[in-house]
Parts: sequence; structure tokens; C-alpha cells
Amino acid sequence: MTLASNRVTRETERSVIGKRIPRPDAPAKTRGTAQYVADIQRTGLLHASVLRSPYPHARIRSLDITAALALQGVKAVVTADDTPGRSWGAFRKDQPVLASDKVRYVGEEVAAVAAVDVETAREAVLLIEVDWEELSAVLSIDEALADGAALVHDDAPGNITYHFGLERGDVDAGFARSDVVVEGTWESARQFHAAIETIGSVAEWDLNDRLTIWTNTQTPFLSRGRYAWALGVAERDVRIIQTEVGGGFGGKSGDDNNPVVCALLARKAGRAVQLINTREEEFLAGSRPRMPMRYWVRLGVDRDGHVQAKDIKVLADNGAYTGKSIAVMGAASVRPDTLYRYPAVRADSTLVYTNLVPTGAFRGFGSPSADWAVEQAWDMAADELGMDVVELLRMNAVESGDVSLHNHRITSCELKQCIDKAAELIGWHHKRAQRTPNRGLGIACSVHVSGRRSFGDYDGSSAMLRLNEDGRATIISGEGEIGQGAGTVLRQIAAEELGIPFEDVDVTPSDTQLATHALGALASRVTYVAGNAVLRAARAARQQLLEAAAVQLETAVSDLEVRDGRVMVRGAPGAFGGGVLVGEVARKRLYQRGGGPILGVGEWDNPSDFPDESRYGNESGAYNFMAEAVEVEVDPETGNVQVLELAAAVDCGTVLNPTLAEGQVEGAVAQGLGLAQSETFAWSDGRPQNPNFGDYKLPTVGDMPIIHLAFAESYEPSGPFGAKGVGEIAVDGVPAAIANAVHDAVGVRITELPITAEKVYRAMREREAQR
Repeated sequence: MTLASNRVTRETERSVIGKRIPRPDAPAKTRGTAQYVADIQRTGLLHASVLRSPYPHARIRSLDITAALALQGVKAVVTADDTPGRSWGAFRKDQPVLASDKVRYVGEEVAAVAAVDVETAREAVLLIEVDWEELSAVLSIDEALADGAALVHDDAPGNITYHFGLERGDVDAGFARSDVVVEGTWESARQFHAAIETIGSVAEWDLNDRLTIWTNTQTPFLSRGRYAWALGVAERDVRIIQTEVGGGFGGKSGDDNNPVVCALLARKAGRAVQLINTREEEFLAGSRPRMPMRYWVRLGVDRDGHVQAKDIKVLADNGAYTGKSIAVMGAASVRPDTLYRYPAVRADSTLVYTNLVPTGAFRGFGSPSADWAVEQAWDMAADELGMDVVELLRMNAVESGDVSLHNHRITSCELKQCIDKAAELIGWHHKRAQRTPNRGLGIACSVHVSGRRSFGDYDGSSAMLRLNEDGRATIISGEGEIGQGAGTVLRQIAAEELGIPFEDVDVTPSDTQLATHALGALASRVTYVAGNAVLRAARAARQQLLEAAAVQLETAVSDLEVRDGRVMVRGAPGAFGGGVLVGEVARKRLYQRGGGPILGVGEWDNPSDFPDESRYGNESGAYNFMAEAVEVEVDPETGNVQVLELAAAVDCGTVLNPTLAEGQVEGAVAQGLGLAQSETFAWSDGRPQNPNFGDYKLPTVGDMPIIHLAFAESYEPSGPFGAKGVGEIAVDGVPAAIANAVHDAVGVRITELPITAEKVYRAMREREAQR
């Protein structure tokens, strides 16, 4: 059940903005006619399979592909010898396309085959002979940091990938002022994206040696640059066409080798090649899972509850290659400090190489790991003070106009309103007054960005809007749609600004050869950043439309407006026969001497700063906030935890489409529940055991609690129609809120994810033994 609280925008009533507009792409997806990467057909298309490492760390003594090449139906086999021999990656170029001298995790790509069908390609992979020399592996943070540990990379002494530290304010003095100091260490966990569609590509080279890749990436333009580098070709010779995307959640943001291996095979075979990950491959080496962290927190507050200092130490498991892990750890280290009015903070953060699957971007980025620790520390402080944690969080919550110690400038913030709404929806005060045995309440807050300046000194977007002679508008944008409804929201923004019906607006698919430059779906940026670019493009097109109509109607531009697809005189709706159709104005402007199309161009860059090495700088132009409260019931005989109700209150500015916003929150809550309670593998010697959905337990409909959902009355001045991001934040606080509720119910605190019945049962028995 969902209880939604909606609001009317602070501006005048809108015709499209704030409405529950159905998604135009829904019919094709529900009927099975949408074109995903597995549906792409090319003449002479071949199918591929990959040979992957069976060892977490081993040297490749020799590699023999003779038998594989001899198999009937095999058209190409590629190894490291077919690559340019360069490593690649988003922030550190440490990942080979195909392993050459040694492998560094189970599942790493070693060779690949293209054949007339998938079955033949897989059979050929089994015929590739490898002489392995198994090496010592480091399979945990502690093993990697131990004296004399085997090195994952020879150029990373001590297996340290990256380290940074910071101190803002006088932390030691803050703790000296504190009347209550709490501390603890929490372990977060790997979480796999488990998108309904696995990663896949189709690659084809033309006669001019130019490459086209059809792929389900979230970031076509960023991916193009990385793939071109990995292949050793000019970026202008690579074209990325985004297919329909069956879920991304960060796992399809261009860090995996799939498209590059596919391109190598296509070049060698001289034909188009398709490479689709199996579900097992997706778990082993496809999408880069959430990065696990060991997160120590020390928090100091005075007797009245005002925070005085916070100190953290973070050890993060990078896995074998870096991808975006540096940025993930950075976010986990500084972003939570934008939630509360900390006078002094200190952080010491270390990213560690291990011989495990590389980690990377996952919905929420580093915030879920940080919230898992920090929000439990706040709950512990409230216990020590004998204070209701809701009051403690409200007392310290940031507000509009605040500036964090990291120079995060808060232009809009309704965190206190979110806390109040979450508490109200869960029945916090009533249930605390009338306790039920073995039931408990917990709450956690979170903050997220609306775009982040990460790639060069740019976090912008561009768009063009063409107003056609039939009155329809086409948005030309490279941002793309990954299933979250971005295309619908961008259409709404354009329709509202132009004054034409929503049904008369289209948006192009993302194609790096045809669309405007875009960073893509990351950091909850599309609505806020791309939305502003589309808004400006629509505004420019609207101005051209009005100027053309003013000439045609022999009146002043200021006397005209556009409503319901017609240009009409303000205050005189009956003039000129009730107005002139937008298409008629556009056609007359085009088909005249010196005429031309109506084409608006919009550009917008996030008003943020590129943070320095210590992560100082306003990383986003707008921050979204959230509070999540839960009620759980714990079975004292088994330790089983049932989440009965969950209340989520979100500050995302103006809600442009309530249905889509609710869907984003509910989907993120489901992923948060999986992270909190069920998503884990048994690992053995660096290998996940049984990597499939039978053993990796995703939440199902039957696992979902009653969900109460509310949006705060909020308006972001820099956002399109007052909007900011919403896509990721609802993951963040769920695990901590559940852990806090378990403690409230039975007095034990779980510090390692997931929160299983076994862990709760053991903690309860240990607590009883200590009495």
C-alpha cells in the first residue's frame, strides 16, 4: 500500500507539470516490441562467448587457441595479443581489456570467441587451453593490508589504491566539549545490481574502419571515450547507440569490458558480433557491485544534544580494478556531513585492492554504506542522552542557506519537514507511548546530490528542440532513457514551457553521432541538469514561435501566448478565430523567402564546484534530502526480523510527475531492503557460490512492507520548475533504519550487513549471557 502526499507547485497551476502523465514508452515494453540489445539484428551477425578466469590470482604461462579456431562455425578468437595493450578505467587506468600476464579475480576476461551461434561459441571457449600458475590471493581488506601480503598490482605498494584524509574545524576540541561520545565499527556488503536485463553489446565496423556499438549503457558519451581509449582508436571513429535499457542502477555506466571485447571480435571476424552476459557472468564480472566498506565512526554531542564533532575511518574494498571506486569512497567520506550542522569533522579513508570482483557505482553511490554507520551512531547518541532520536535529528538538521564544512551550499532543504512526515506516517509518537513487545521503531536520514562535477570541470547538459510544421516538437538530447522515466519528464518540461500538449512532444534516443553531448544517467542528475537544458531549449523555441506569429498576425510579441497548441492573444481567447495552430505558424515561417525551421538550443551547467583533493567544494548545485522510518517485529525464538511498515518522506523539490517519483522511491526502498536483509553470497576462495537468483535472494512482492510515502513541500530555485533529483536517495537510509528498529525492539545492535535472523539470534543470546 502506498499513501502519497502531493502538493501544488509554488508557481501558477501548470497544465503538465505535477501531473500523473503515463509513460509513452510503456506500451512497447509491455507488449514486448521494445528493442533491447538482444533484439538487435545485423546482416551476418555472429554470437560471442568469453573465457573467464577460474582463479582469483594466477599467472598465465601459455594460452593455446588452436582447437577453438578449428571448431566448425568459429569465425574469430581474440586474446590480449589482439588488444592495443593498454589498460583503461574511469579514474585510474588499471584494467586490461583481456588479461595478458596474469588474472586478478575469478571471472576476469582472458579470451573470447565469435561463432555462428552462442552454443558453438561456448563450446569453443571450452577448447581454449590455458597453462595456469596459481598465485597467493588476498581475499579481504585485512589480508590485503597484512605485512608481506601478495600484491594485486605491482605498482600499488601495500595494496593501497588510494588514500585521502581531511579535517575541518578542531575535532579534538569538539570531543573535549562533548558530554556524550559514542563510537562503533560497521561493515557494509557487496550488493549486485541484479537488473532484469544483463549487460550486452552488438559491435560492427564499417568499410571506413569506424565502429558502431549498440549497447545498454547508462552513459553513451562517457562510455564512447573510454571504449575508444581501450581500443586505441580515435573517439570520432566510435559511435555509441543506446538501446532500451532493462535497468541500470549504476551497473551499466561503462566500466565493464563487454563492449570492448565485442568490438575486438567484430574487427577480427569482419562481421557484426553480439555479446550478451549470462546471469552467472553478470554476477562474476559484469556489473561492478556495490563496494563494501568498514566504517568506524566516533560522534560527540553535548548534554543538550547539539553535535560537537565527528571522526571517521574508512577502509573500502576496491576489488581488483578501480572503476569509479575512488569517487564512491569519496562520497561516503564527505557527503553525510551535509545532513547535520557539524562544527568539526575528520576523515581518514583508504581504498584497498583485493583479488575479488571489481566494485563500482551502485544506486546511492557511497551513501548507503555511510548511512549504515553514521545513522546508527546518531541513534546510539540519542540512547545515551535519553532523548527521542527524532528530536535529536531535528535539532541538528541542516536548513536552506546552510553551508557544510566541505562548502556544500544548501539552496533548498526540507529535512526537518521530512523527519516530521516520516515520524507522523509511521505513528512514531503513538507507538513509542504504547509499546508492543518485540516491536521497535527506527529512523535514518540521508542526503544526495542532483548531479556532481566529476568529469573535467563540467556537469552540464545540452539539448535542441525542433518545432515541426505539424505542431509537434522533437527534443534532441543524448541523455537517454534507462527505464527510470527520464524521457517522460523531459517531455513534460518541454510541453509545459512551449504550451503544447504532452502528446505532441517526442524525444530522440541517445546516439553519440546524432544527439547533443550528455553525461547520461548518473548522480541523480537527469531531471535537474538535463531538465534545465531542455527548459532553455524550449524557451528559445517558444520565443522564435512568438516572434514568427507576431509578424504573421501583425501584433506585438508581448500580446501573444501559447496555450493548448495554439498561439493566441492574451486576454482575448476568441481573437483570430481562437488562435492560430502552432504548426501553422511553424510552417509559414519555414516556407517563405529567407525562412527556416524553429530550432531552440539549450545549454546548462550545474552551479557547482570541482572538489579539490580533500573533497572541499560545492559538489552539486542542489541537494535532495530524505527521512525513512520503519517499524519491525523480531521473533525472539529465531531472530527473524519482519519489517511491518516503512515511511519515506522525500525532499526532491517540485514533483514533476508523482507516479514516476513514487516509483523511483518505492524501487529504491526495495533495493534498500535487499541490502539490509537478504542480498548476499557464500564466498569460497574468492568465488561466489551459486551465482544465481536462486541463491542471491532479492526481495519479492511478498517481502515488501506497507509503504507510506510523502513528498515535502519544497522548491529548488535553480531546478526546472523547482525540481531536483529523486532517483537514488531512498536506498540510503533503509538498512540503518531497520538496524535502529531492531535495537529498539530487542536491545541488540547489528553492525554487519545483511541483518540476518542468525545474526540477530546470536546477538540476543550473547546479550542474555552477559546479564
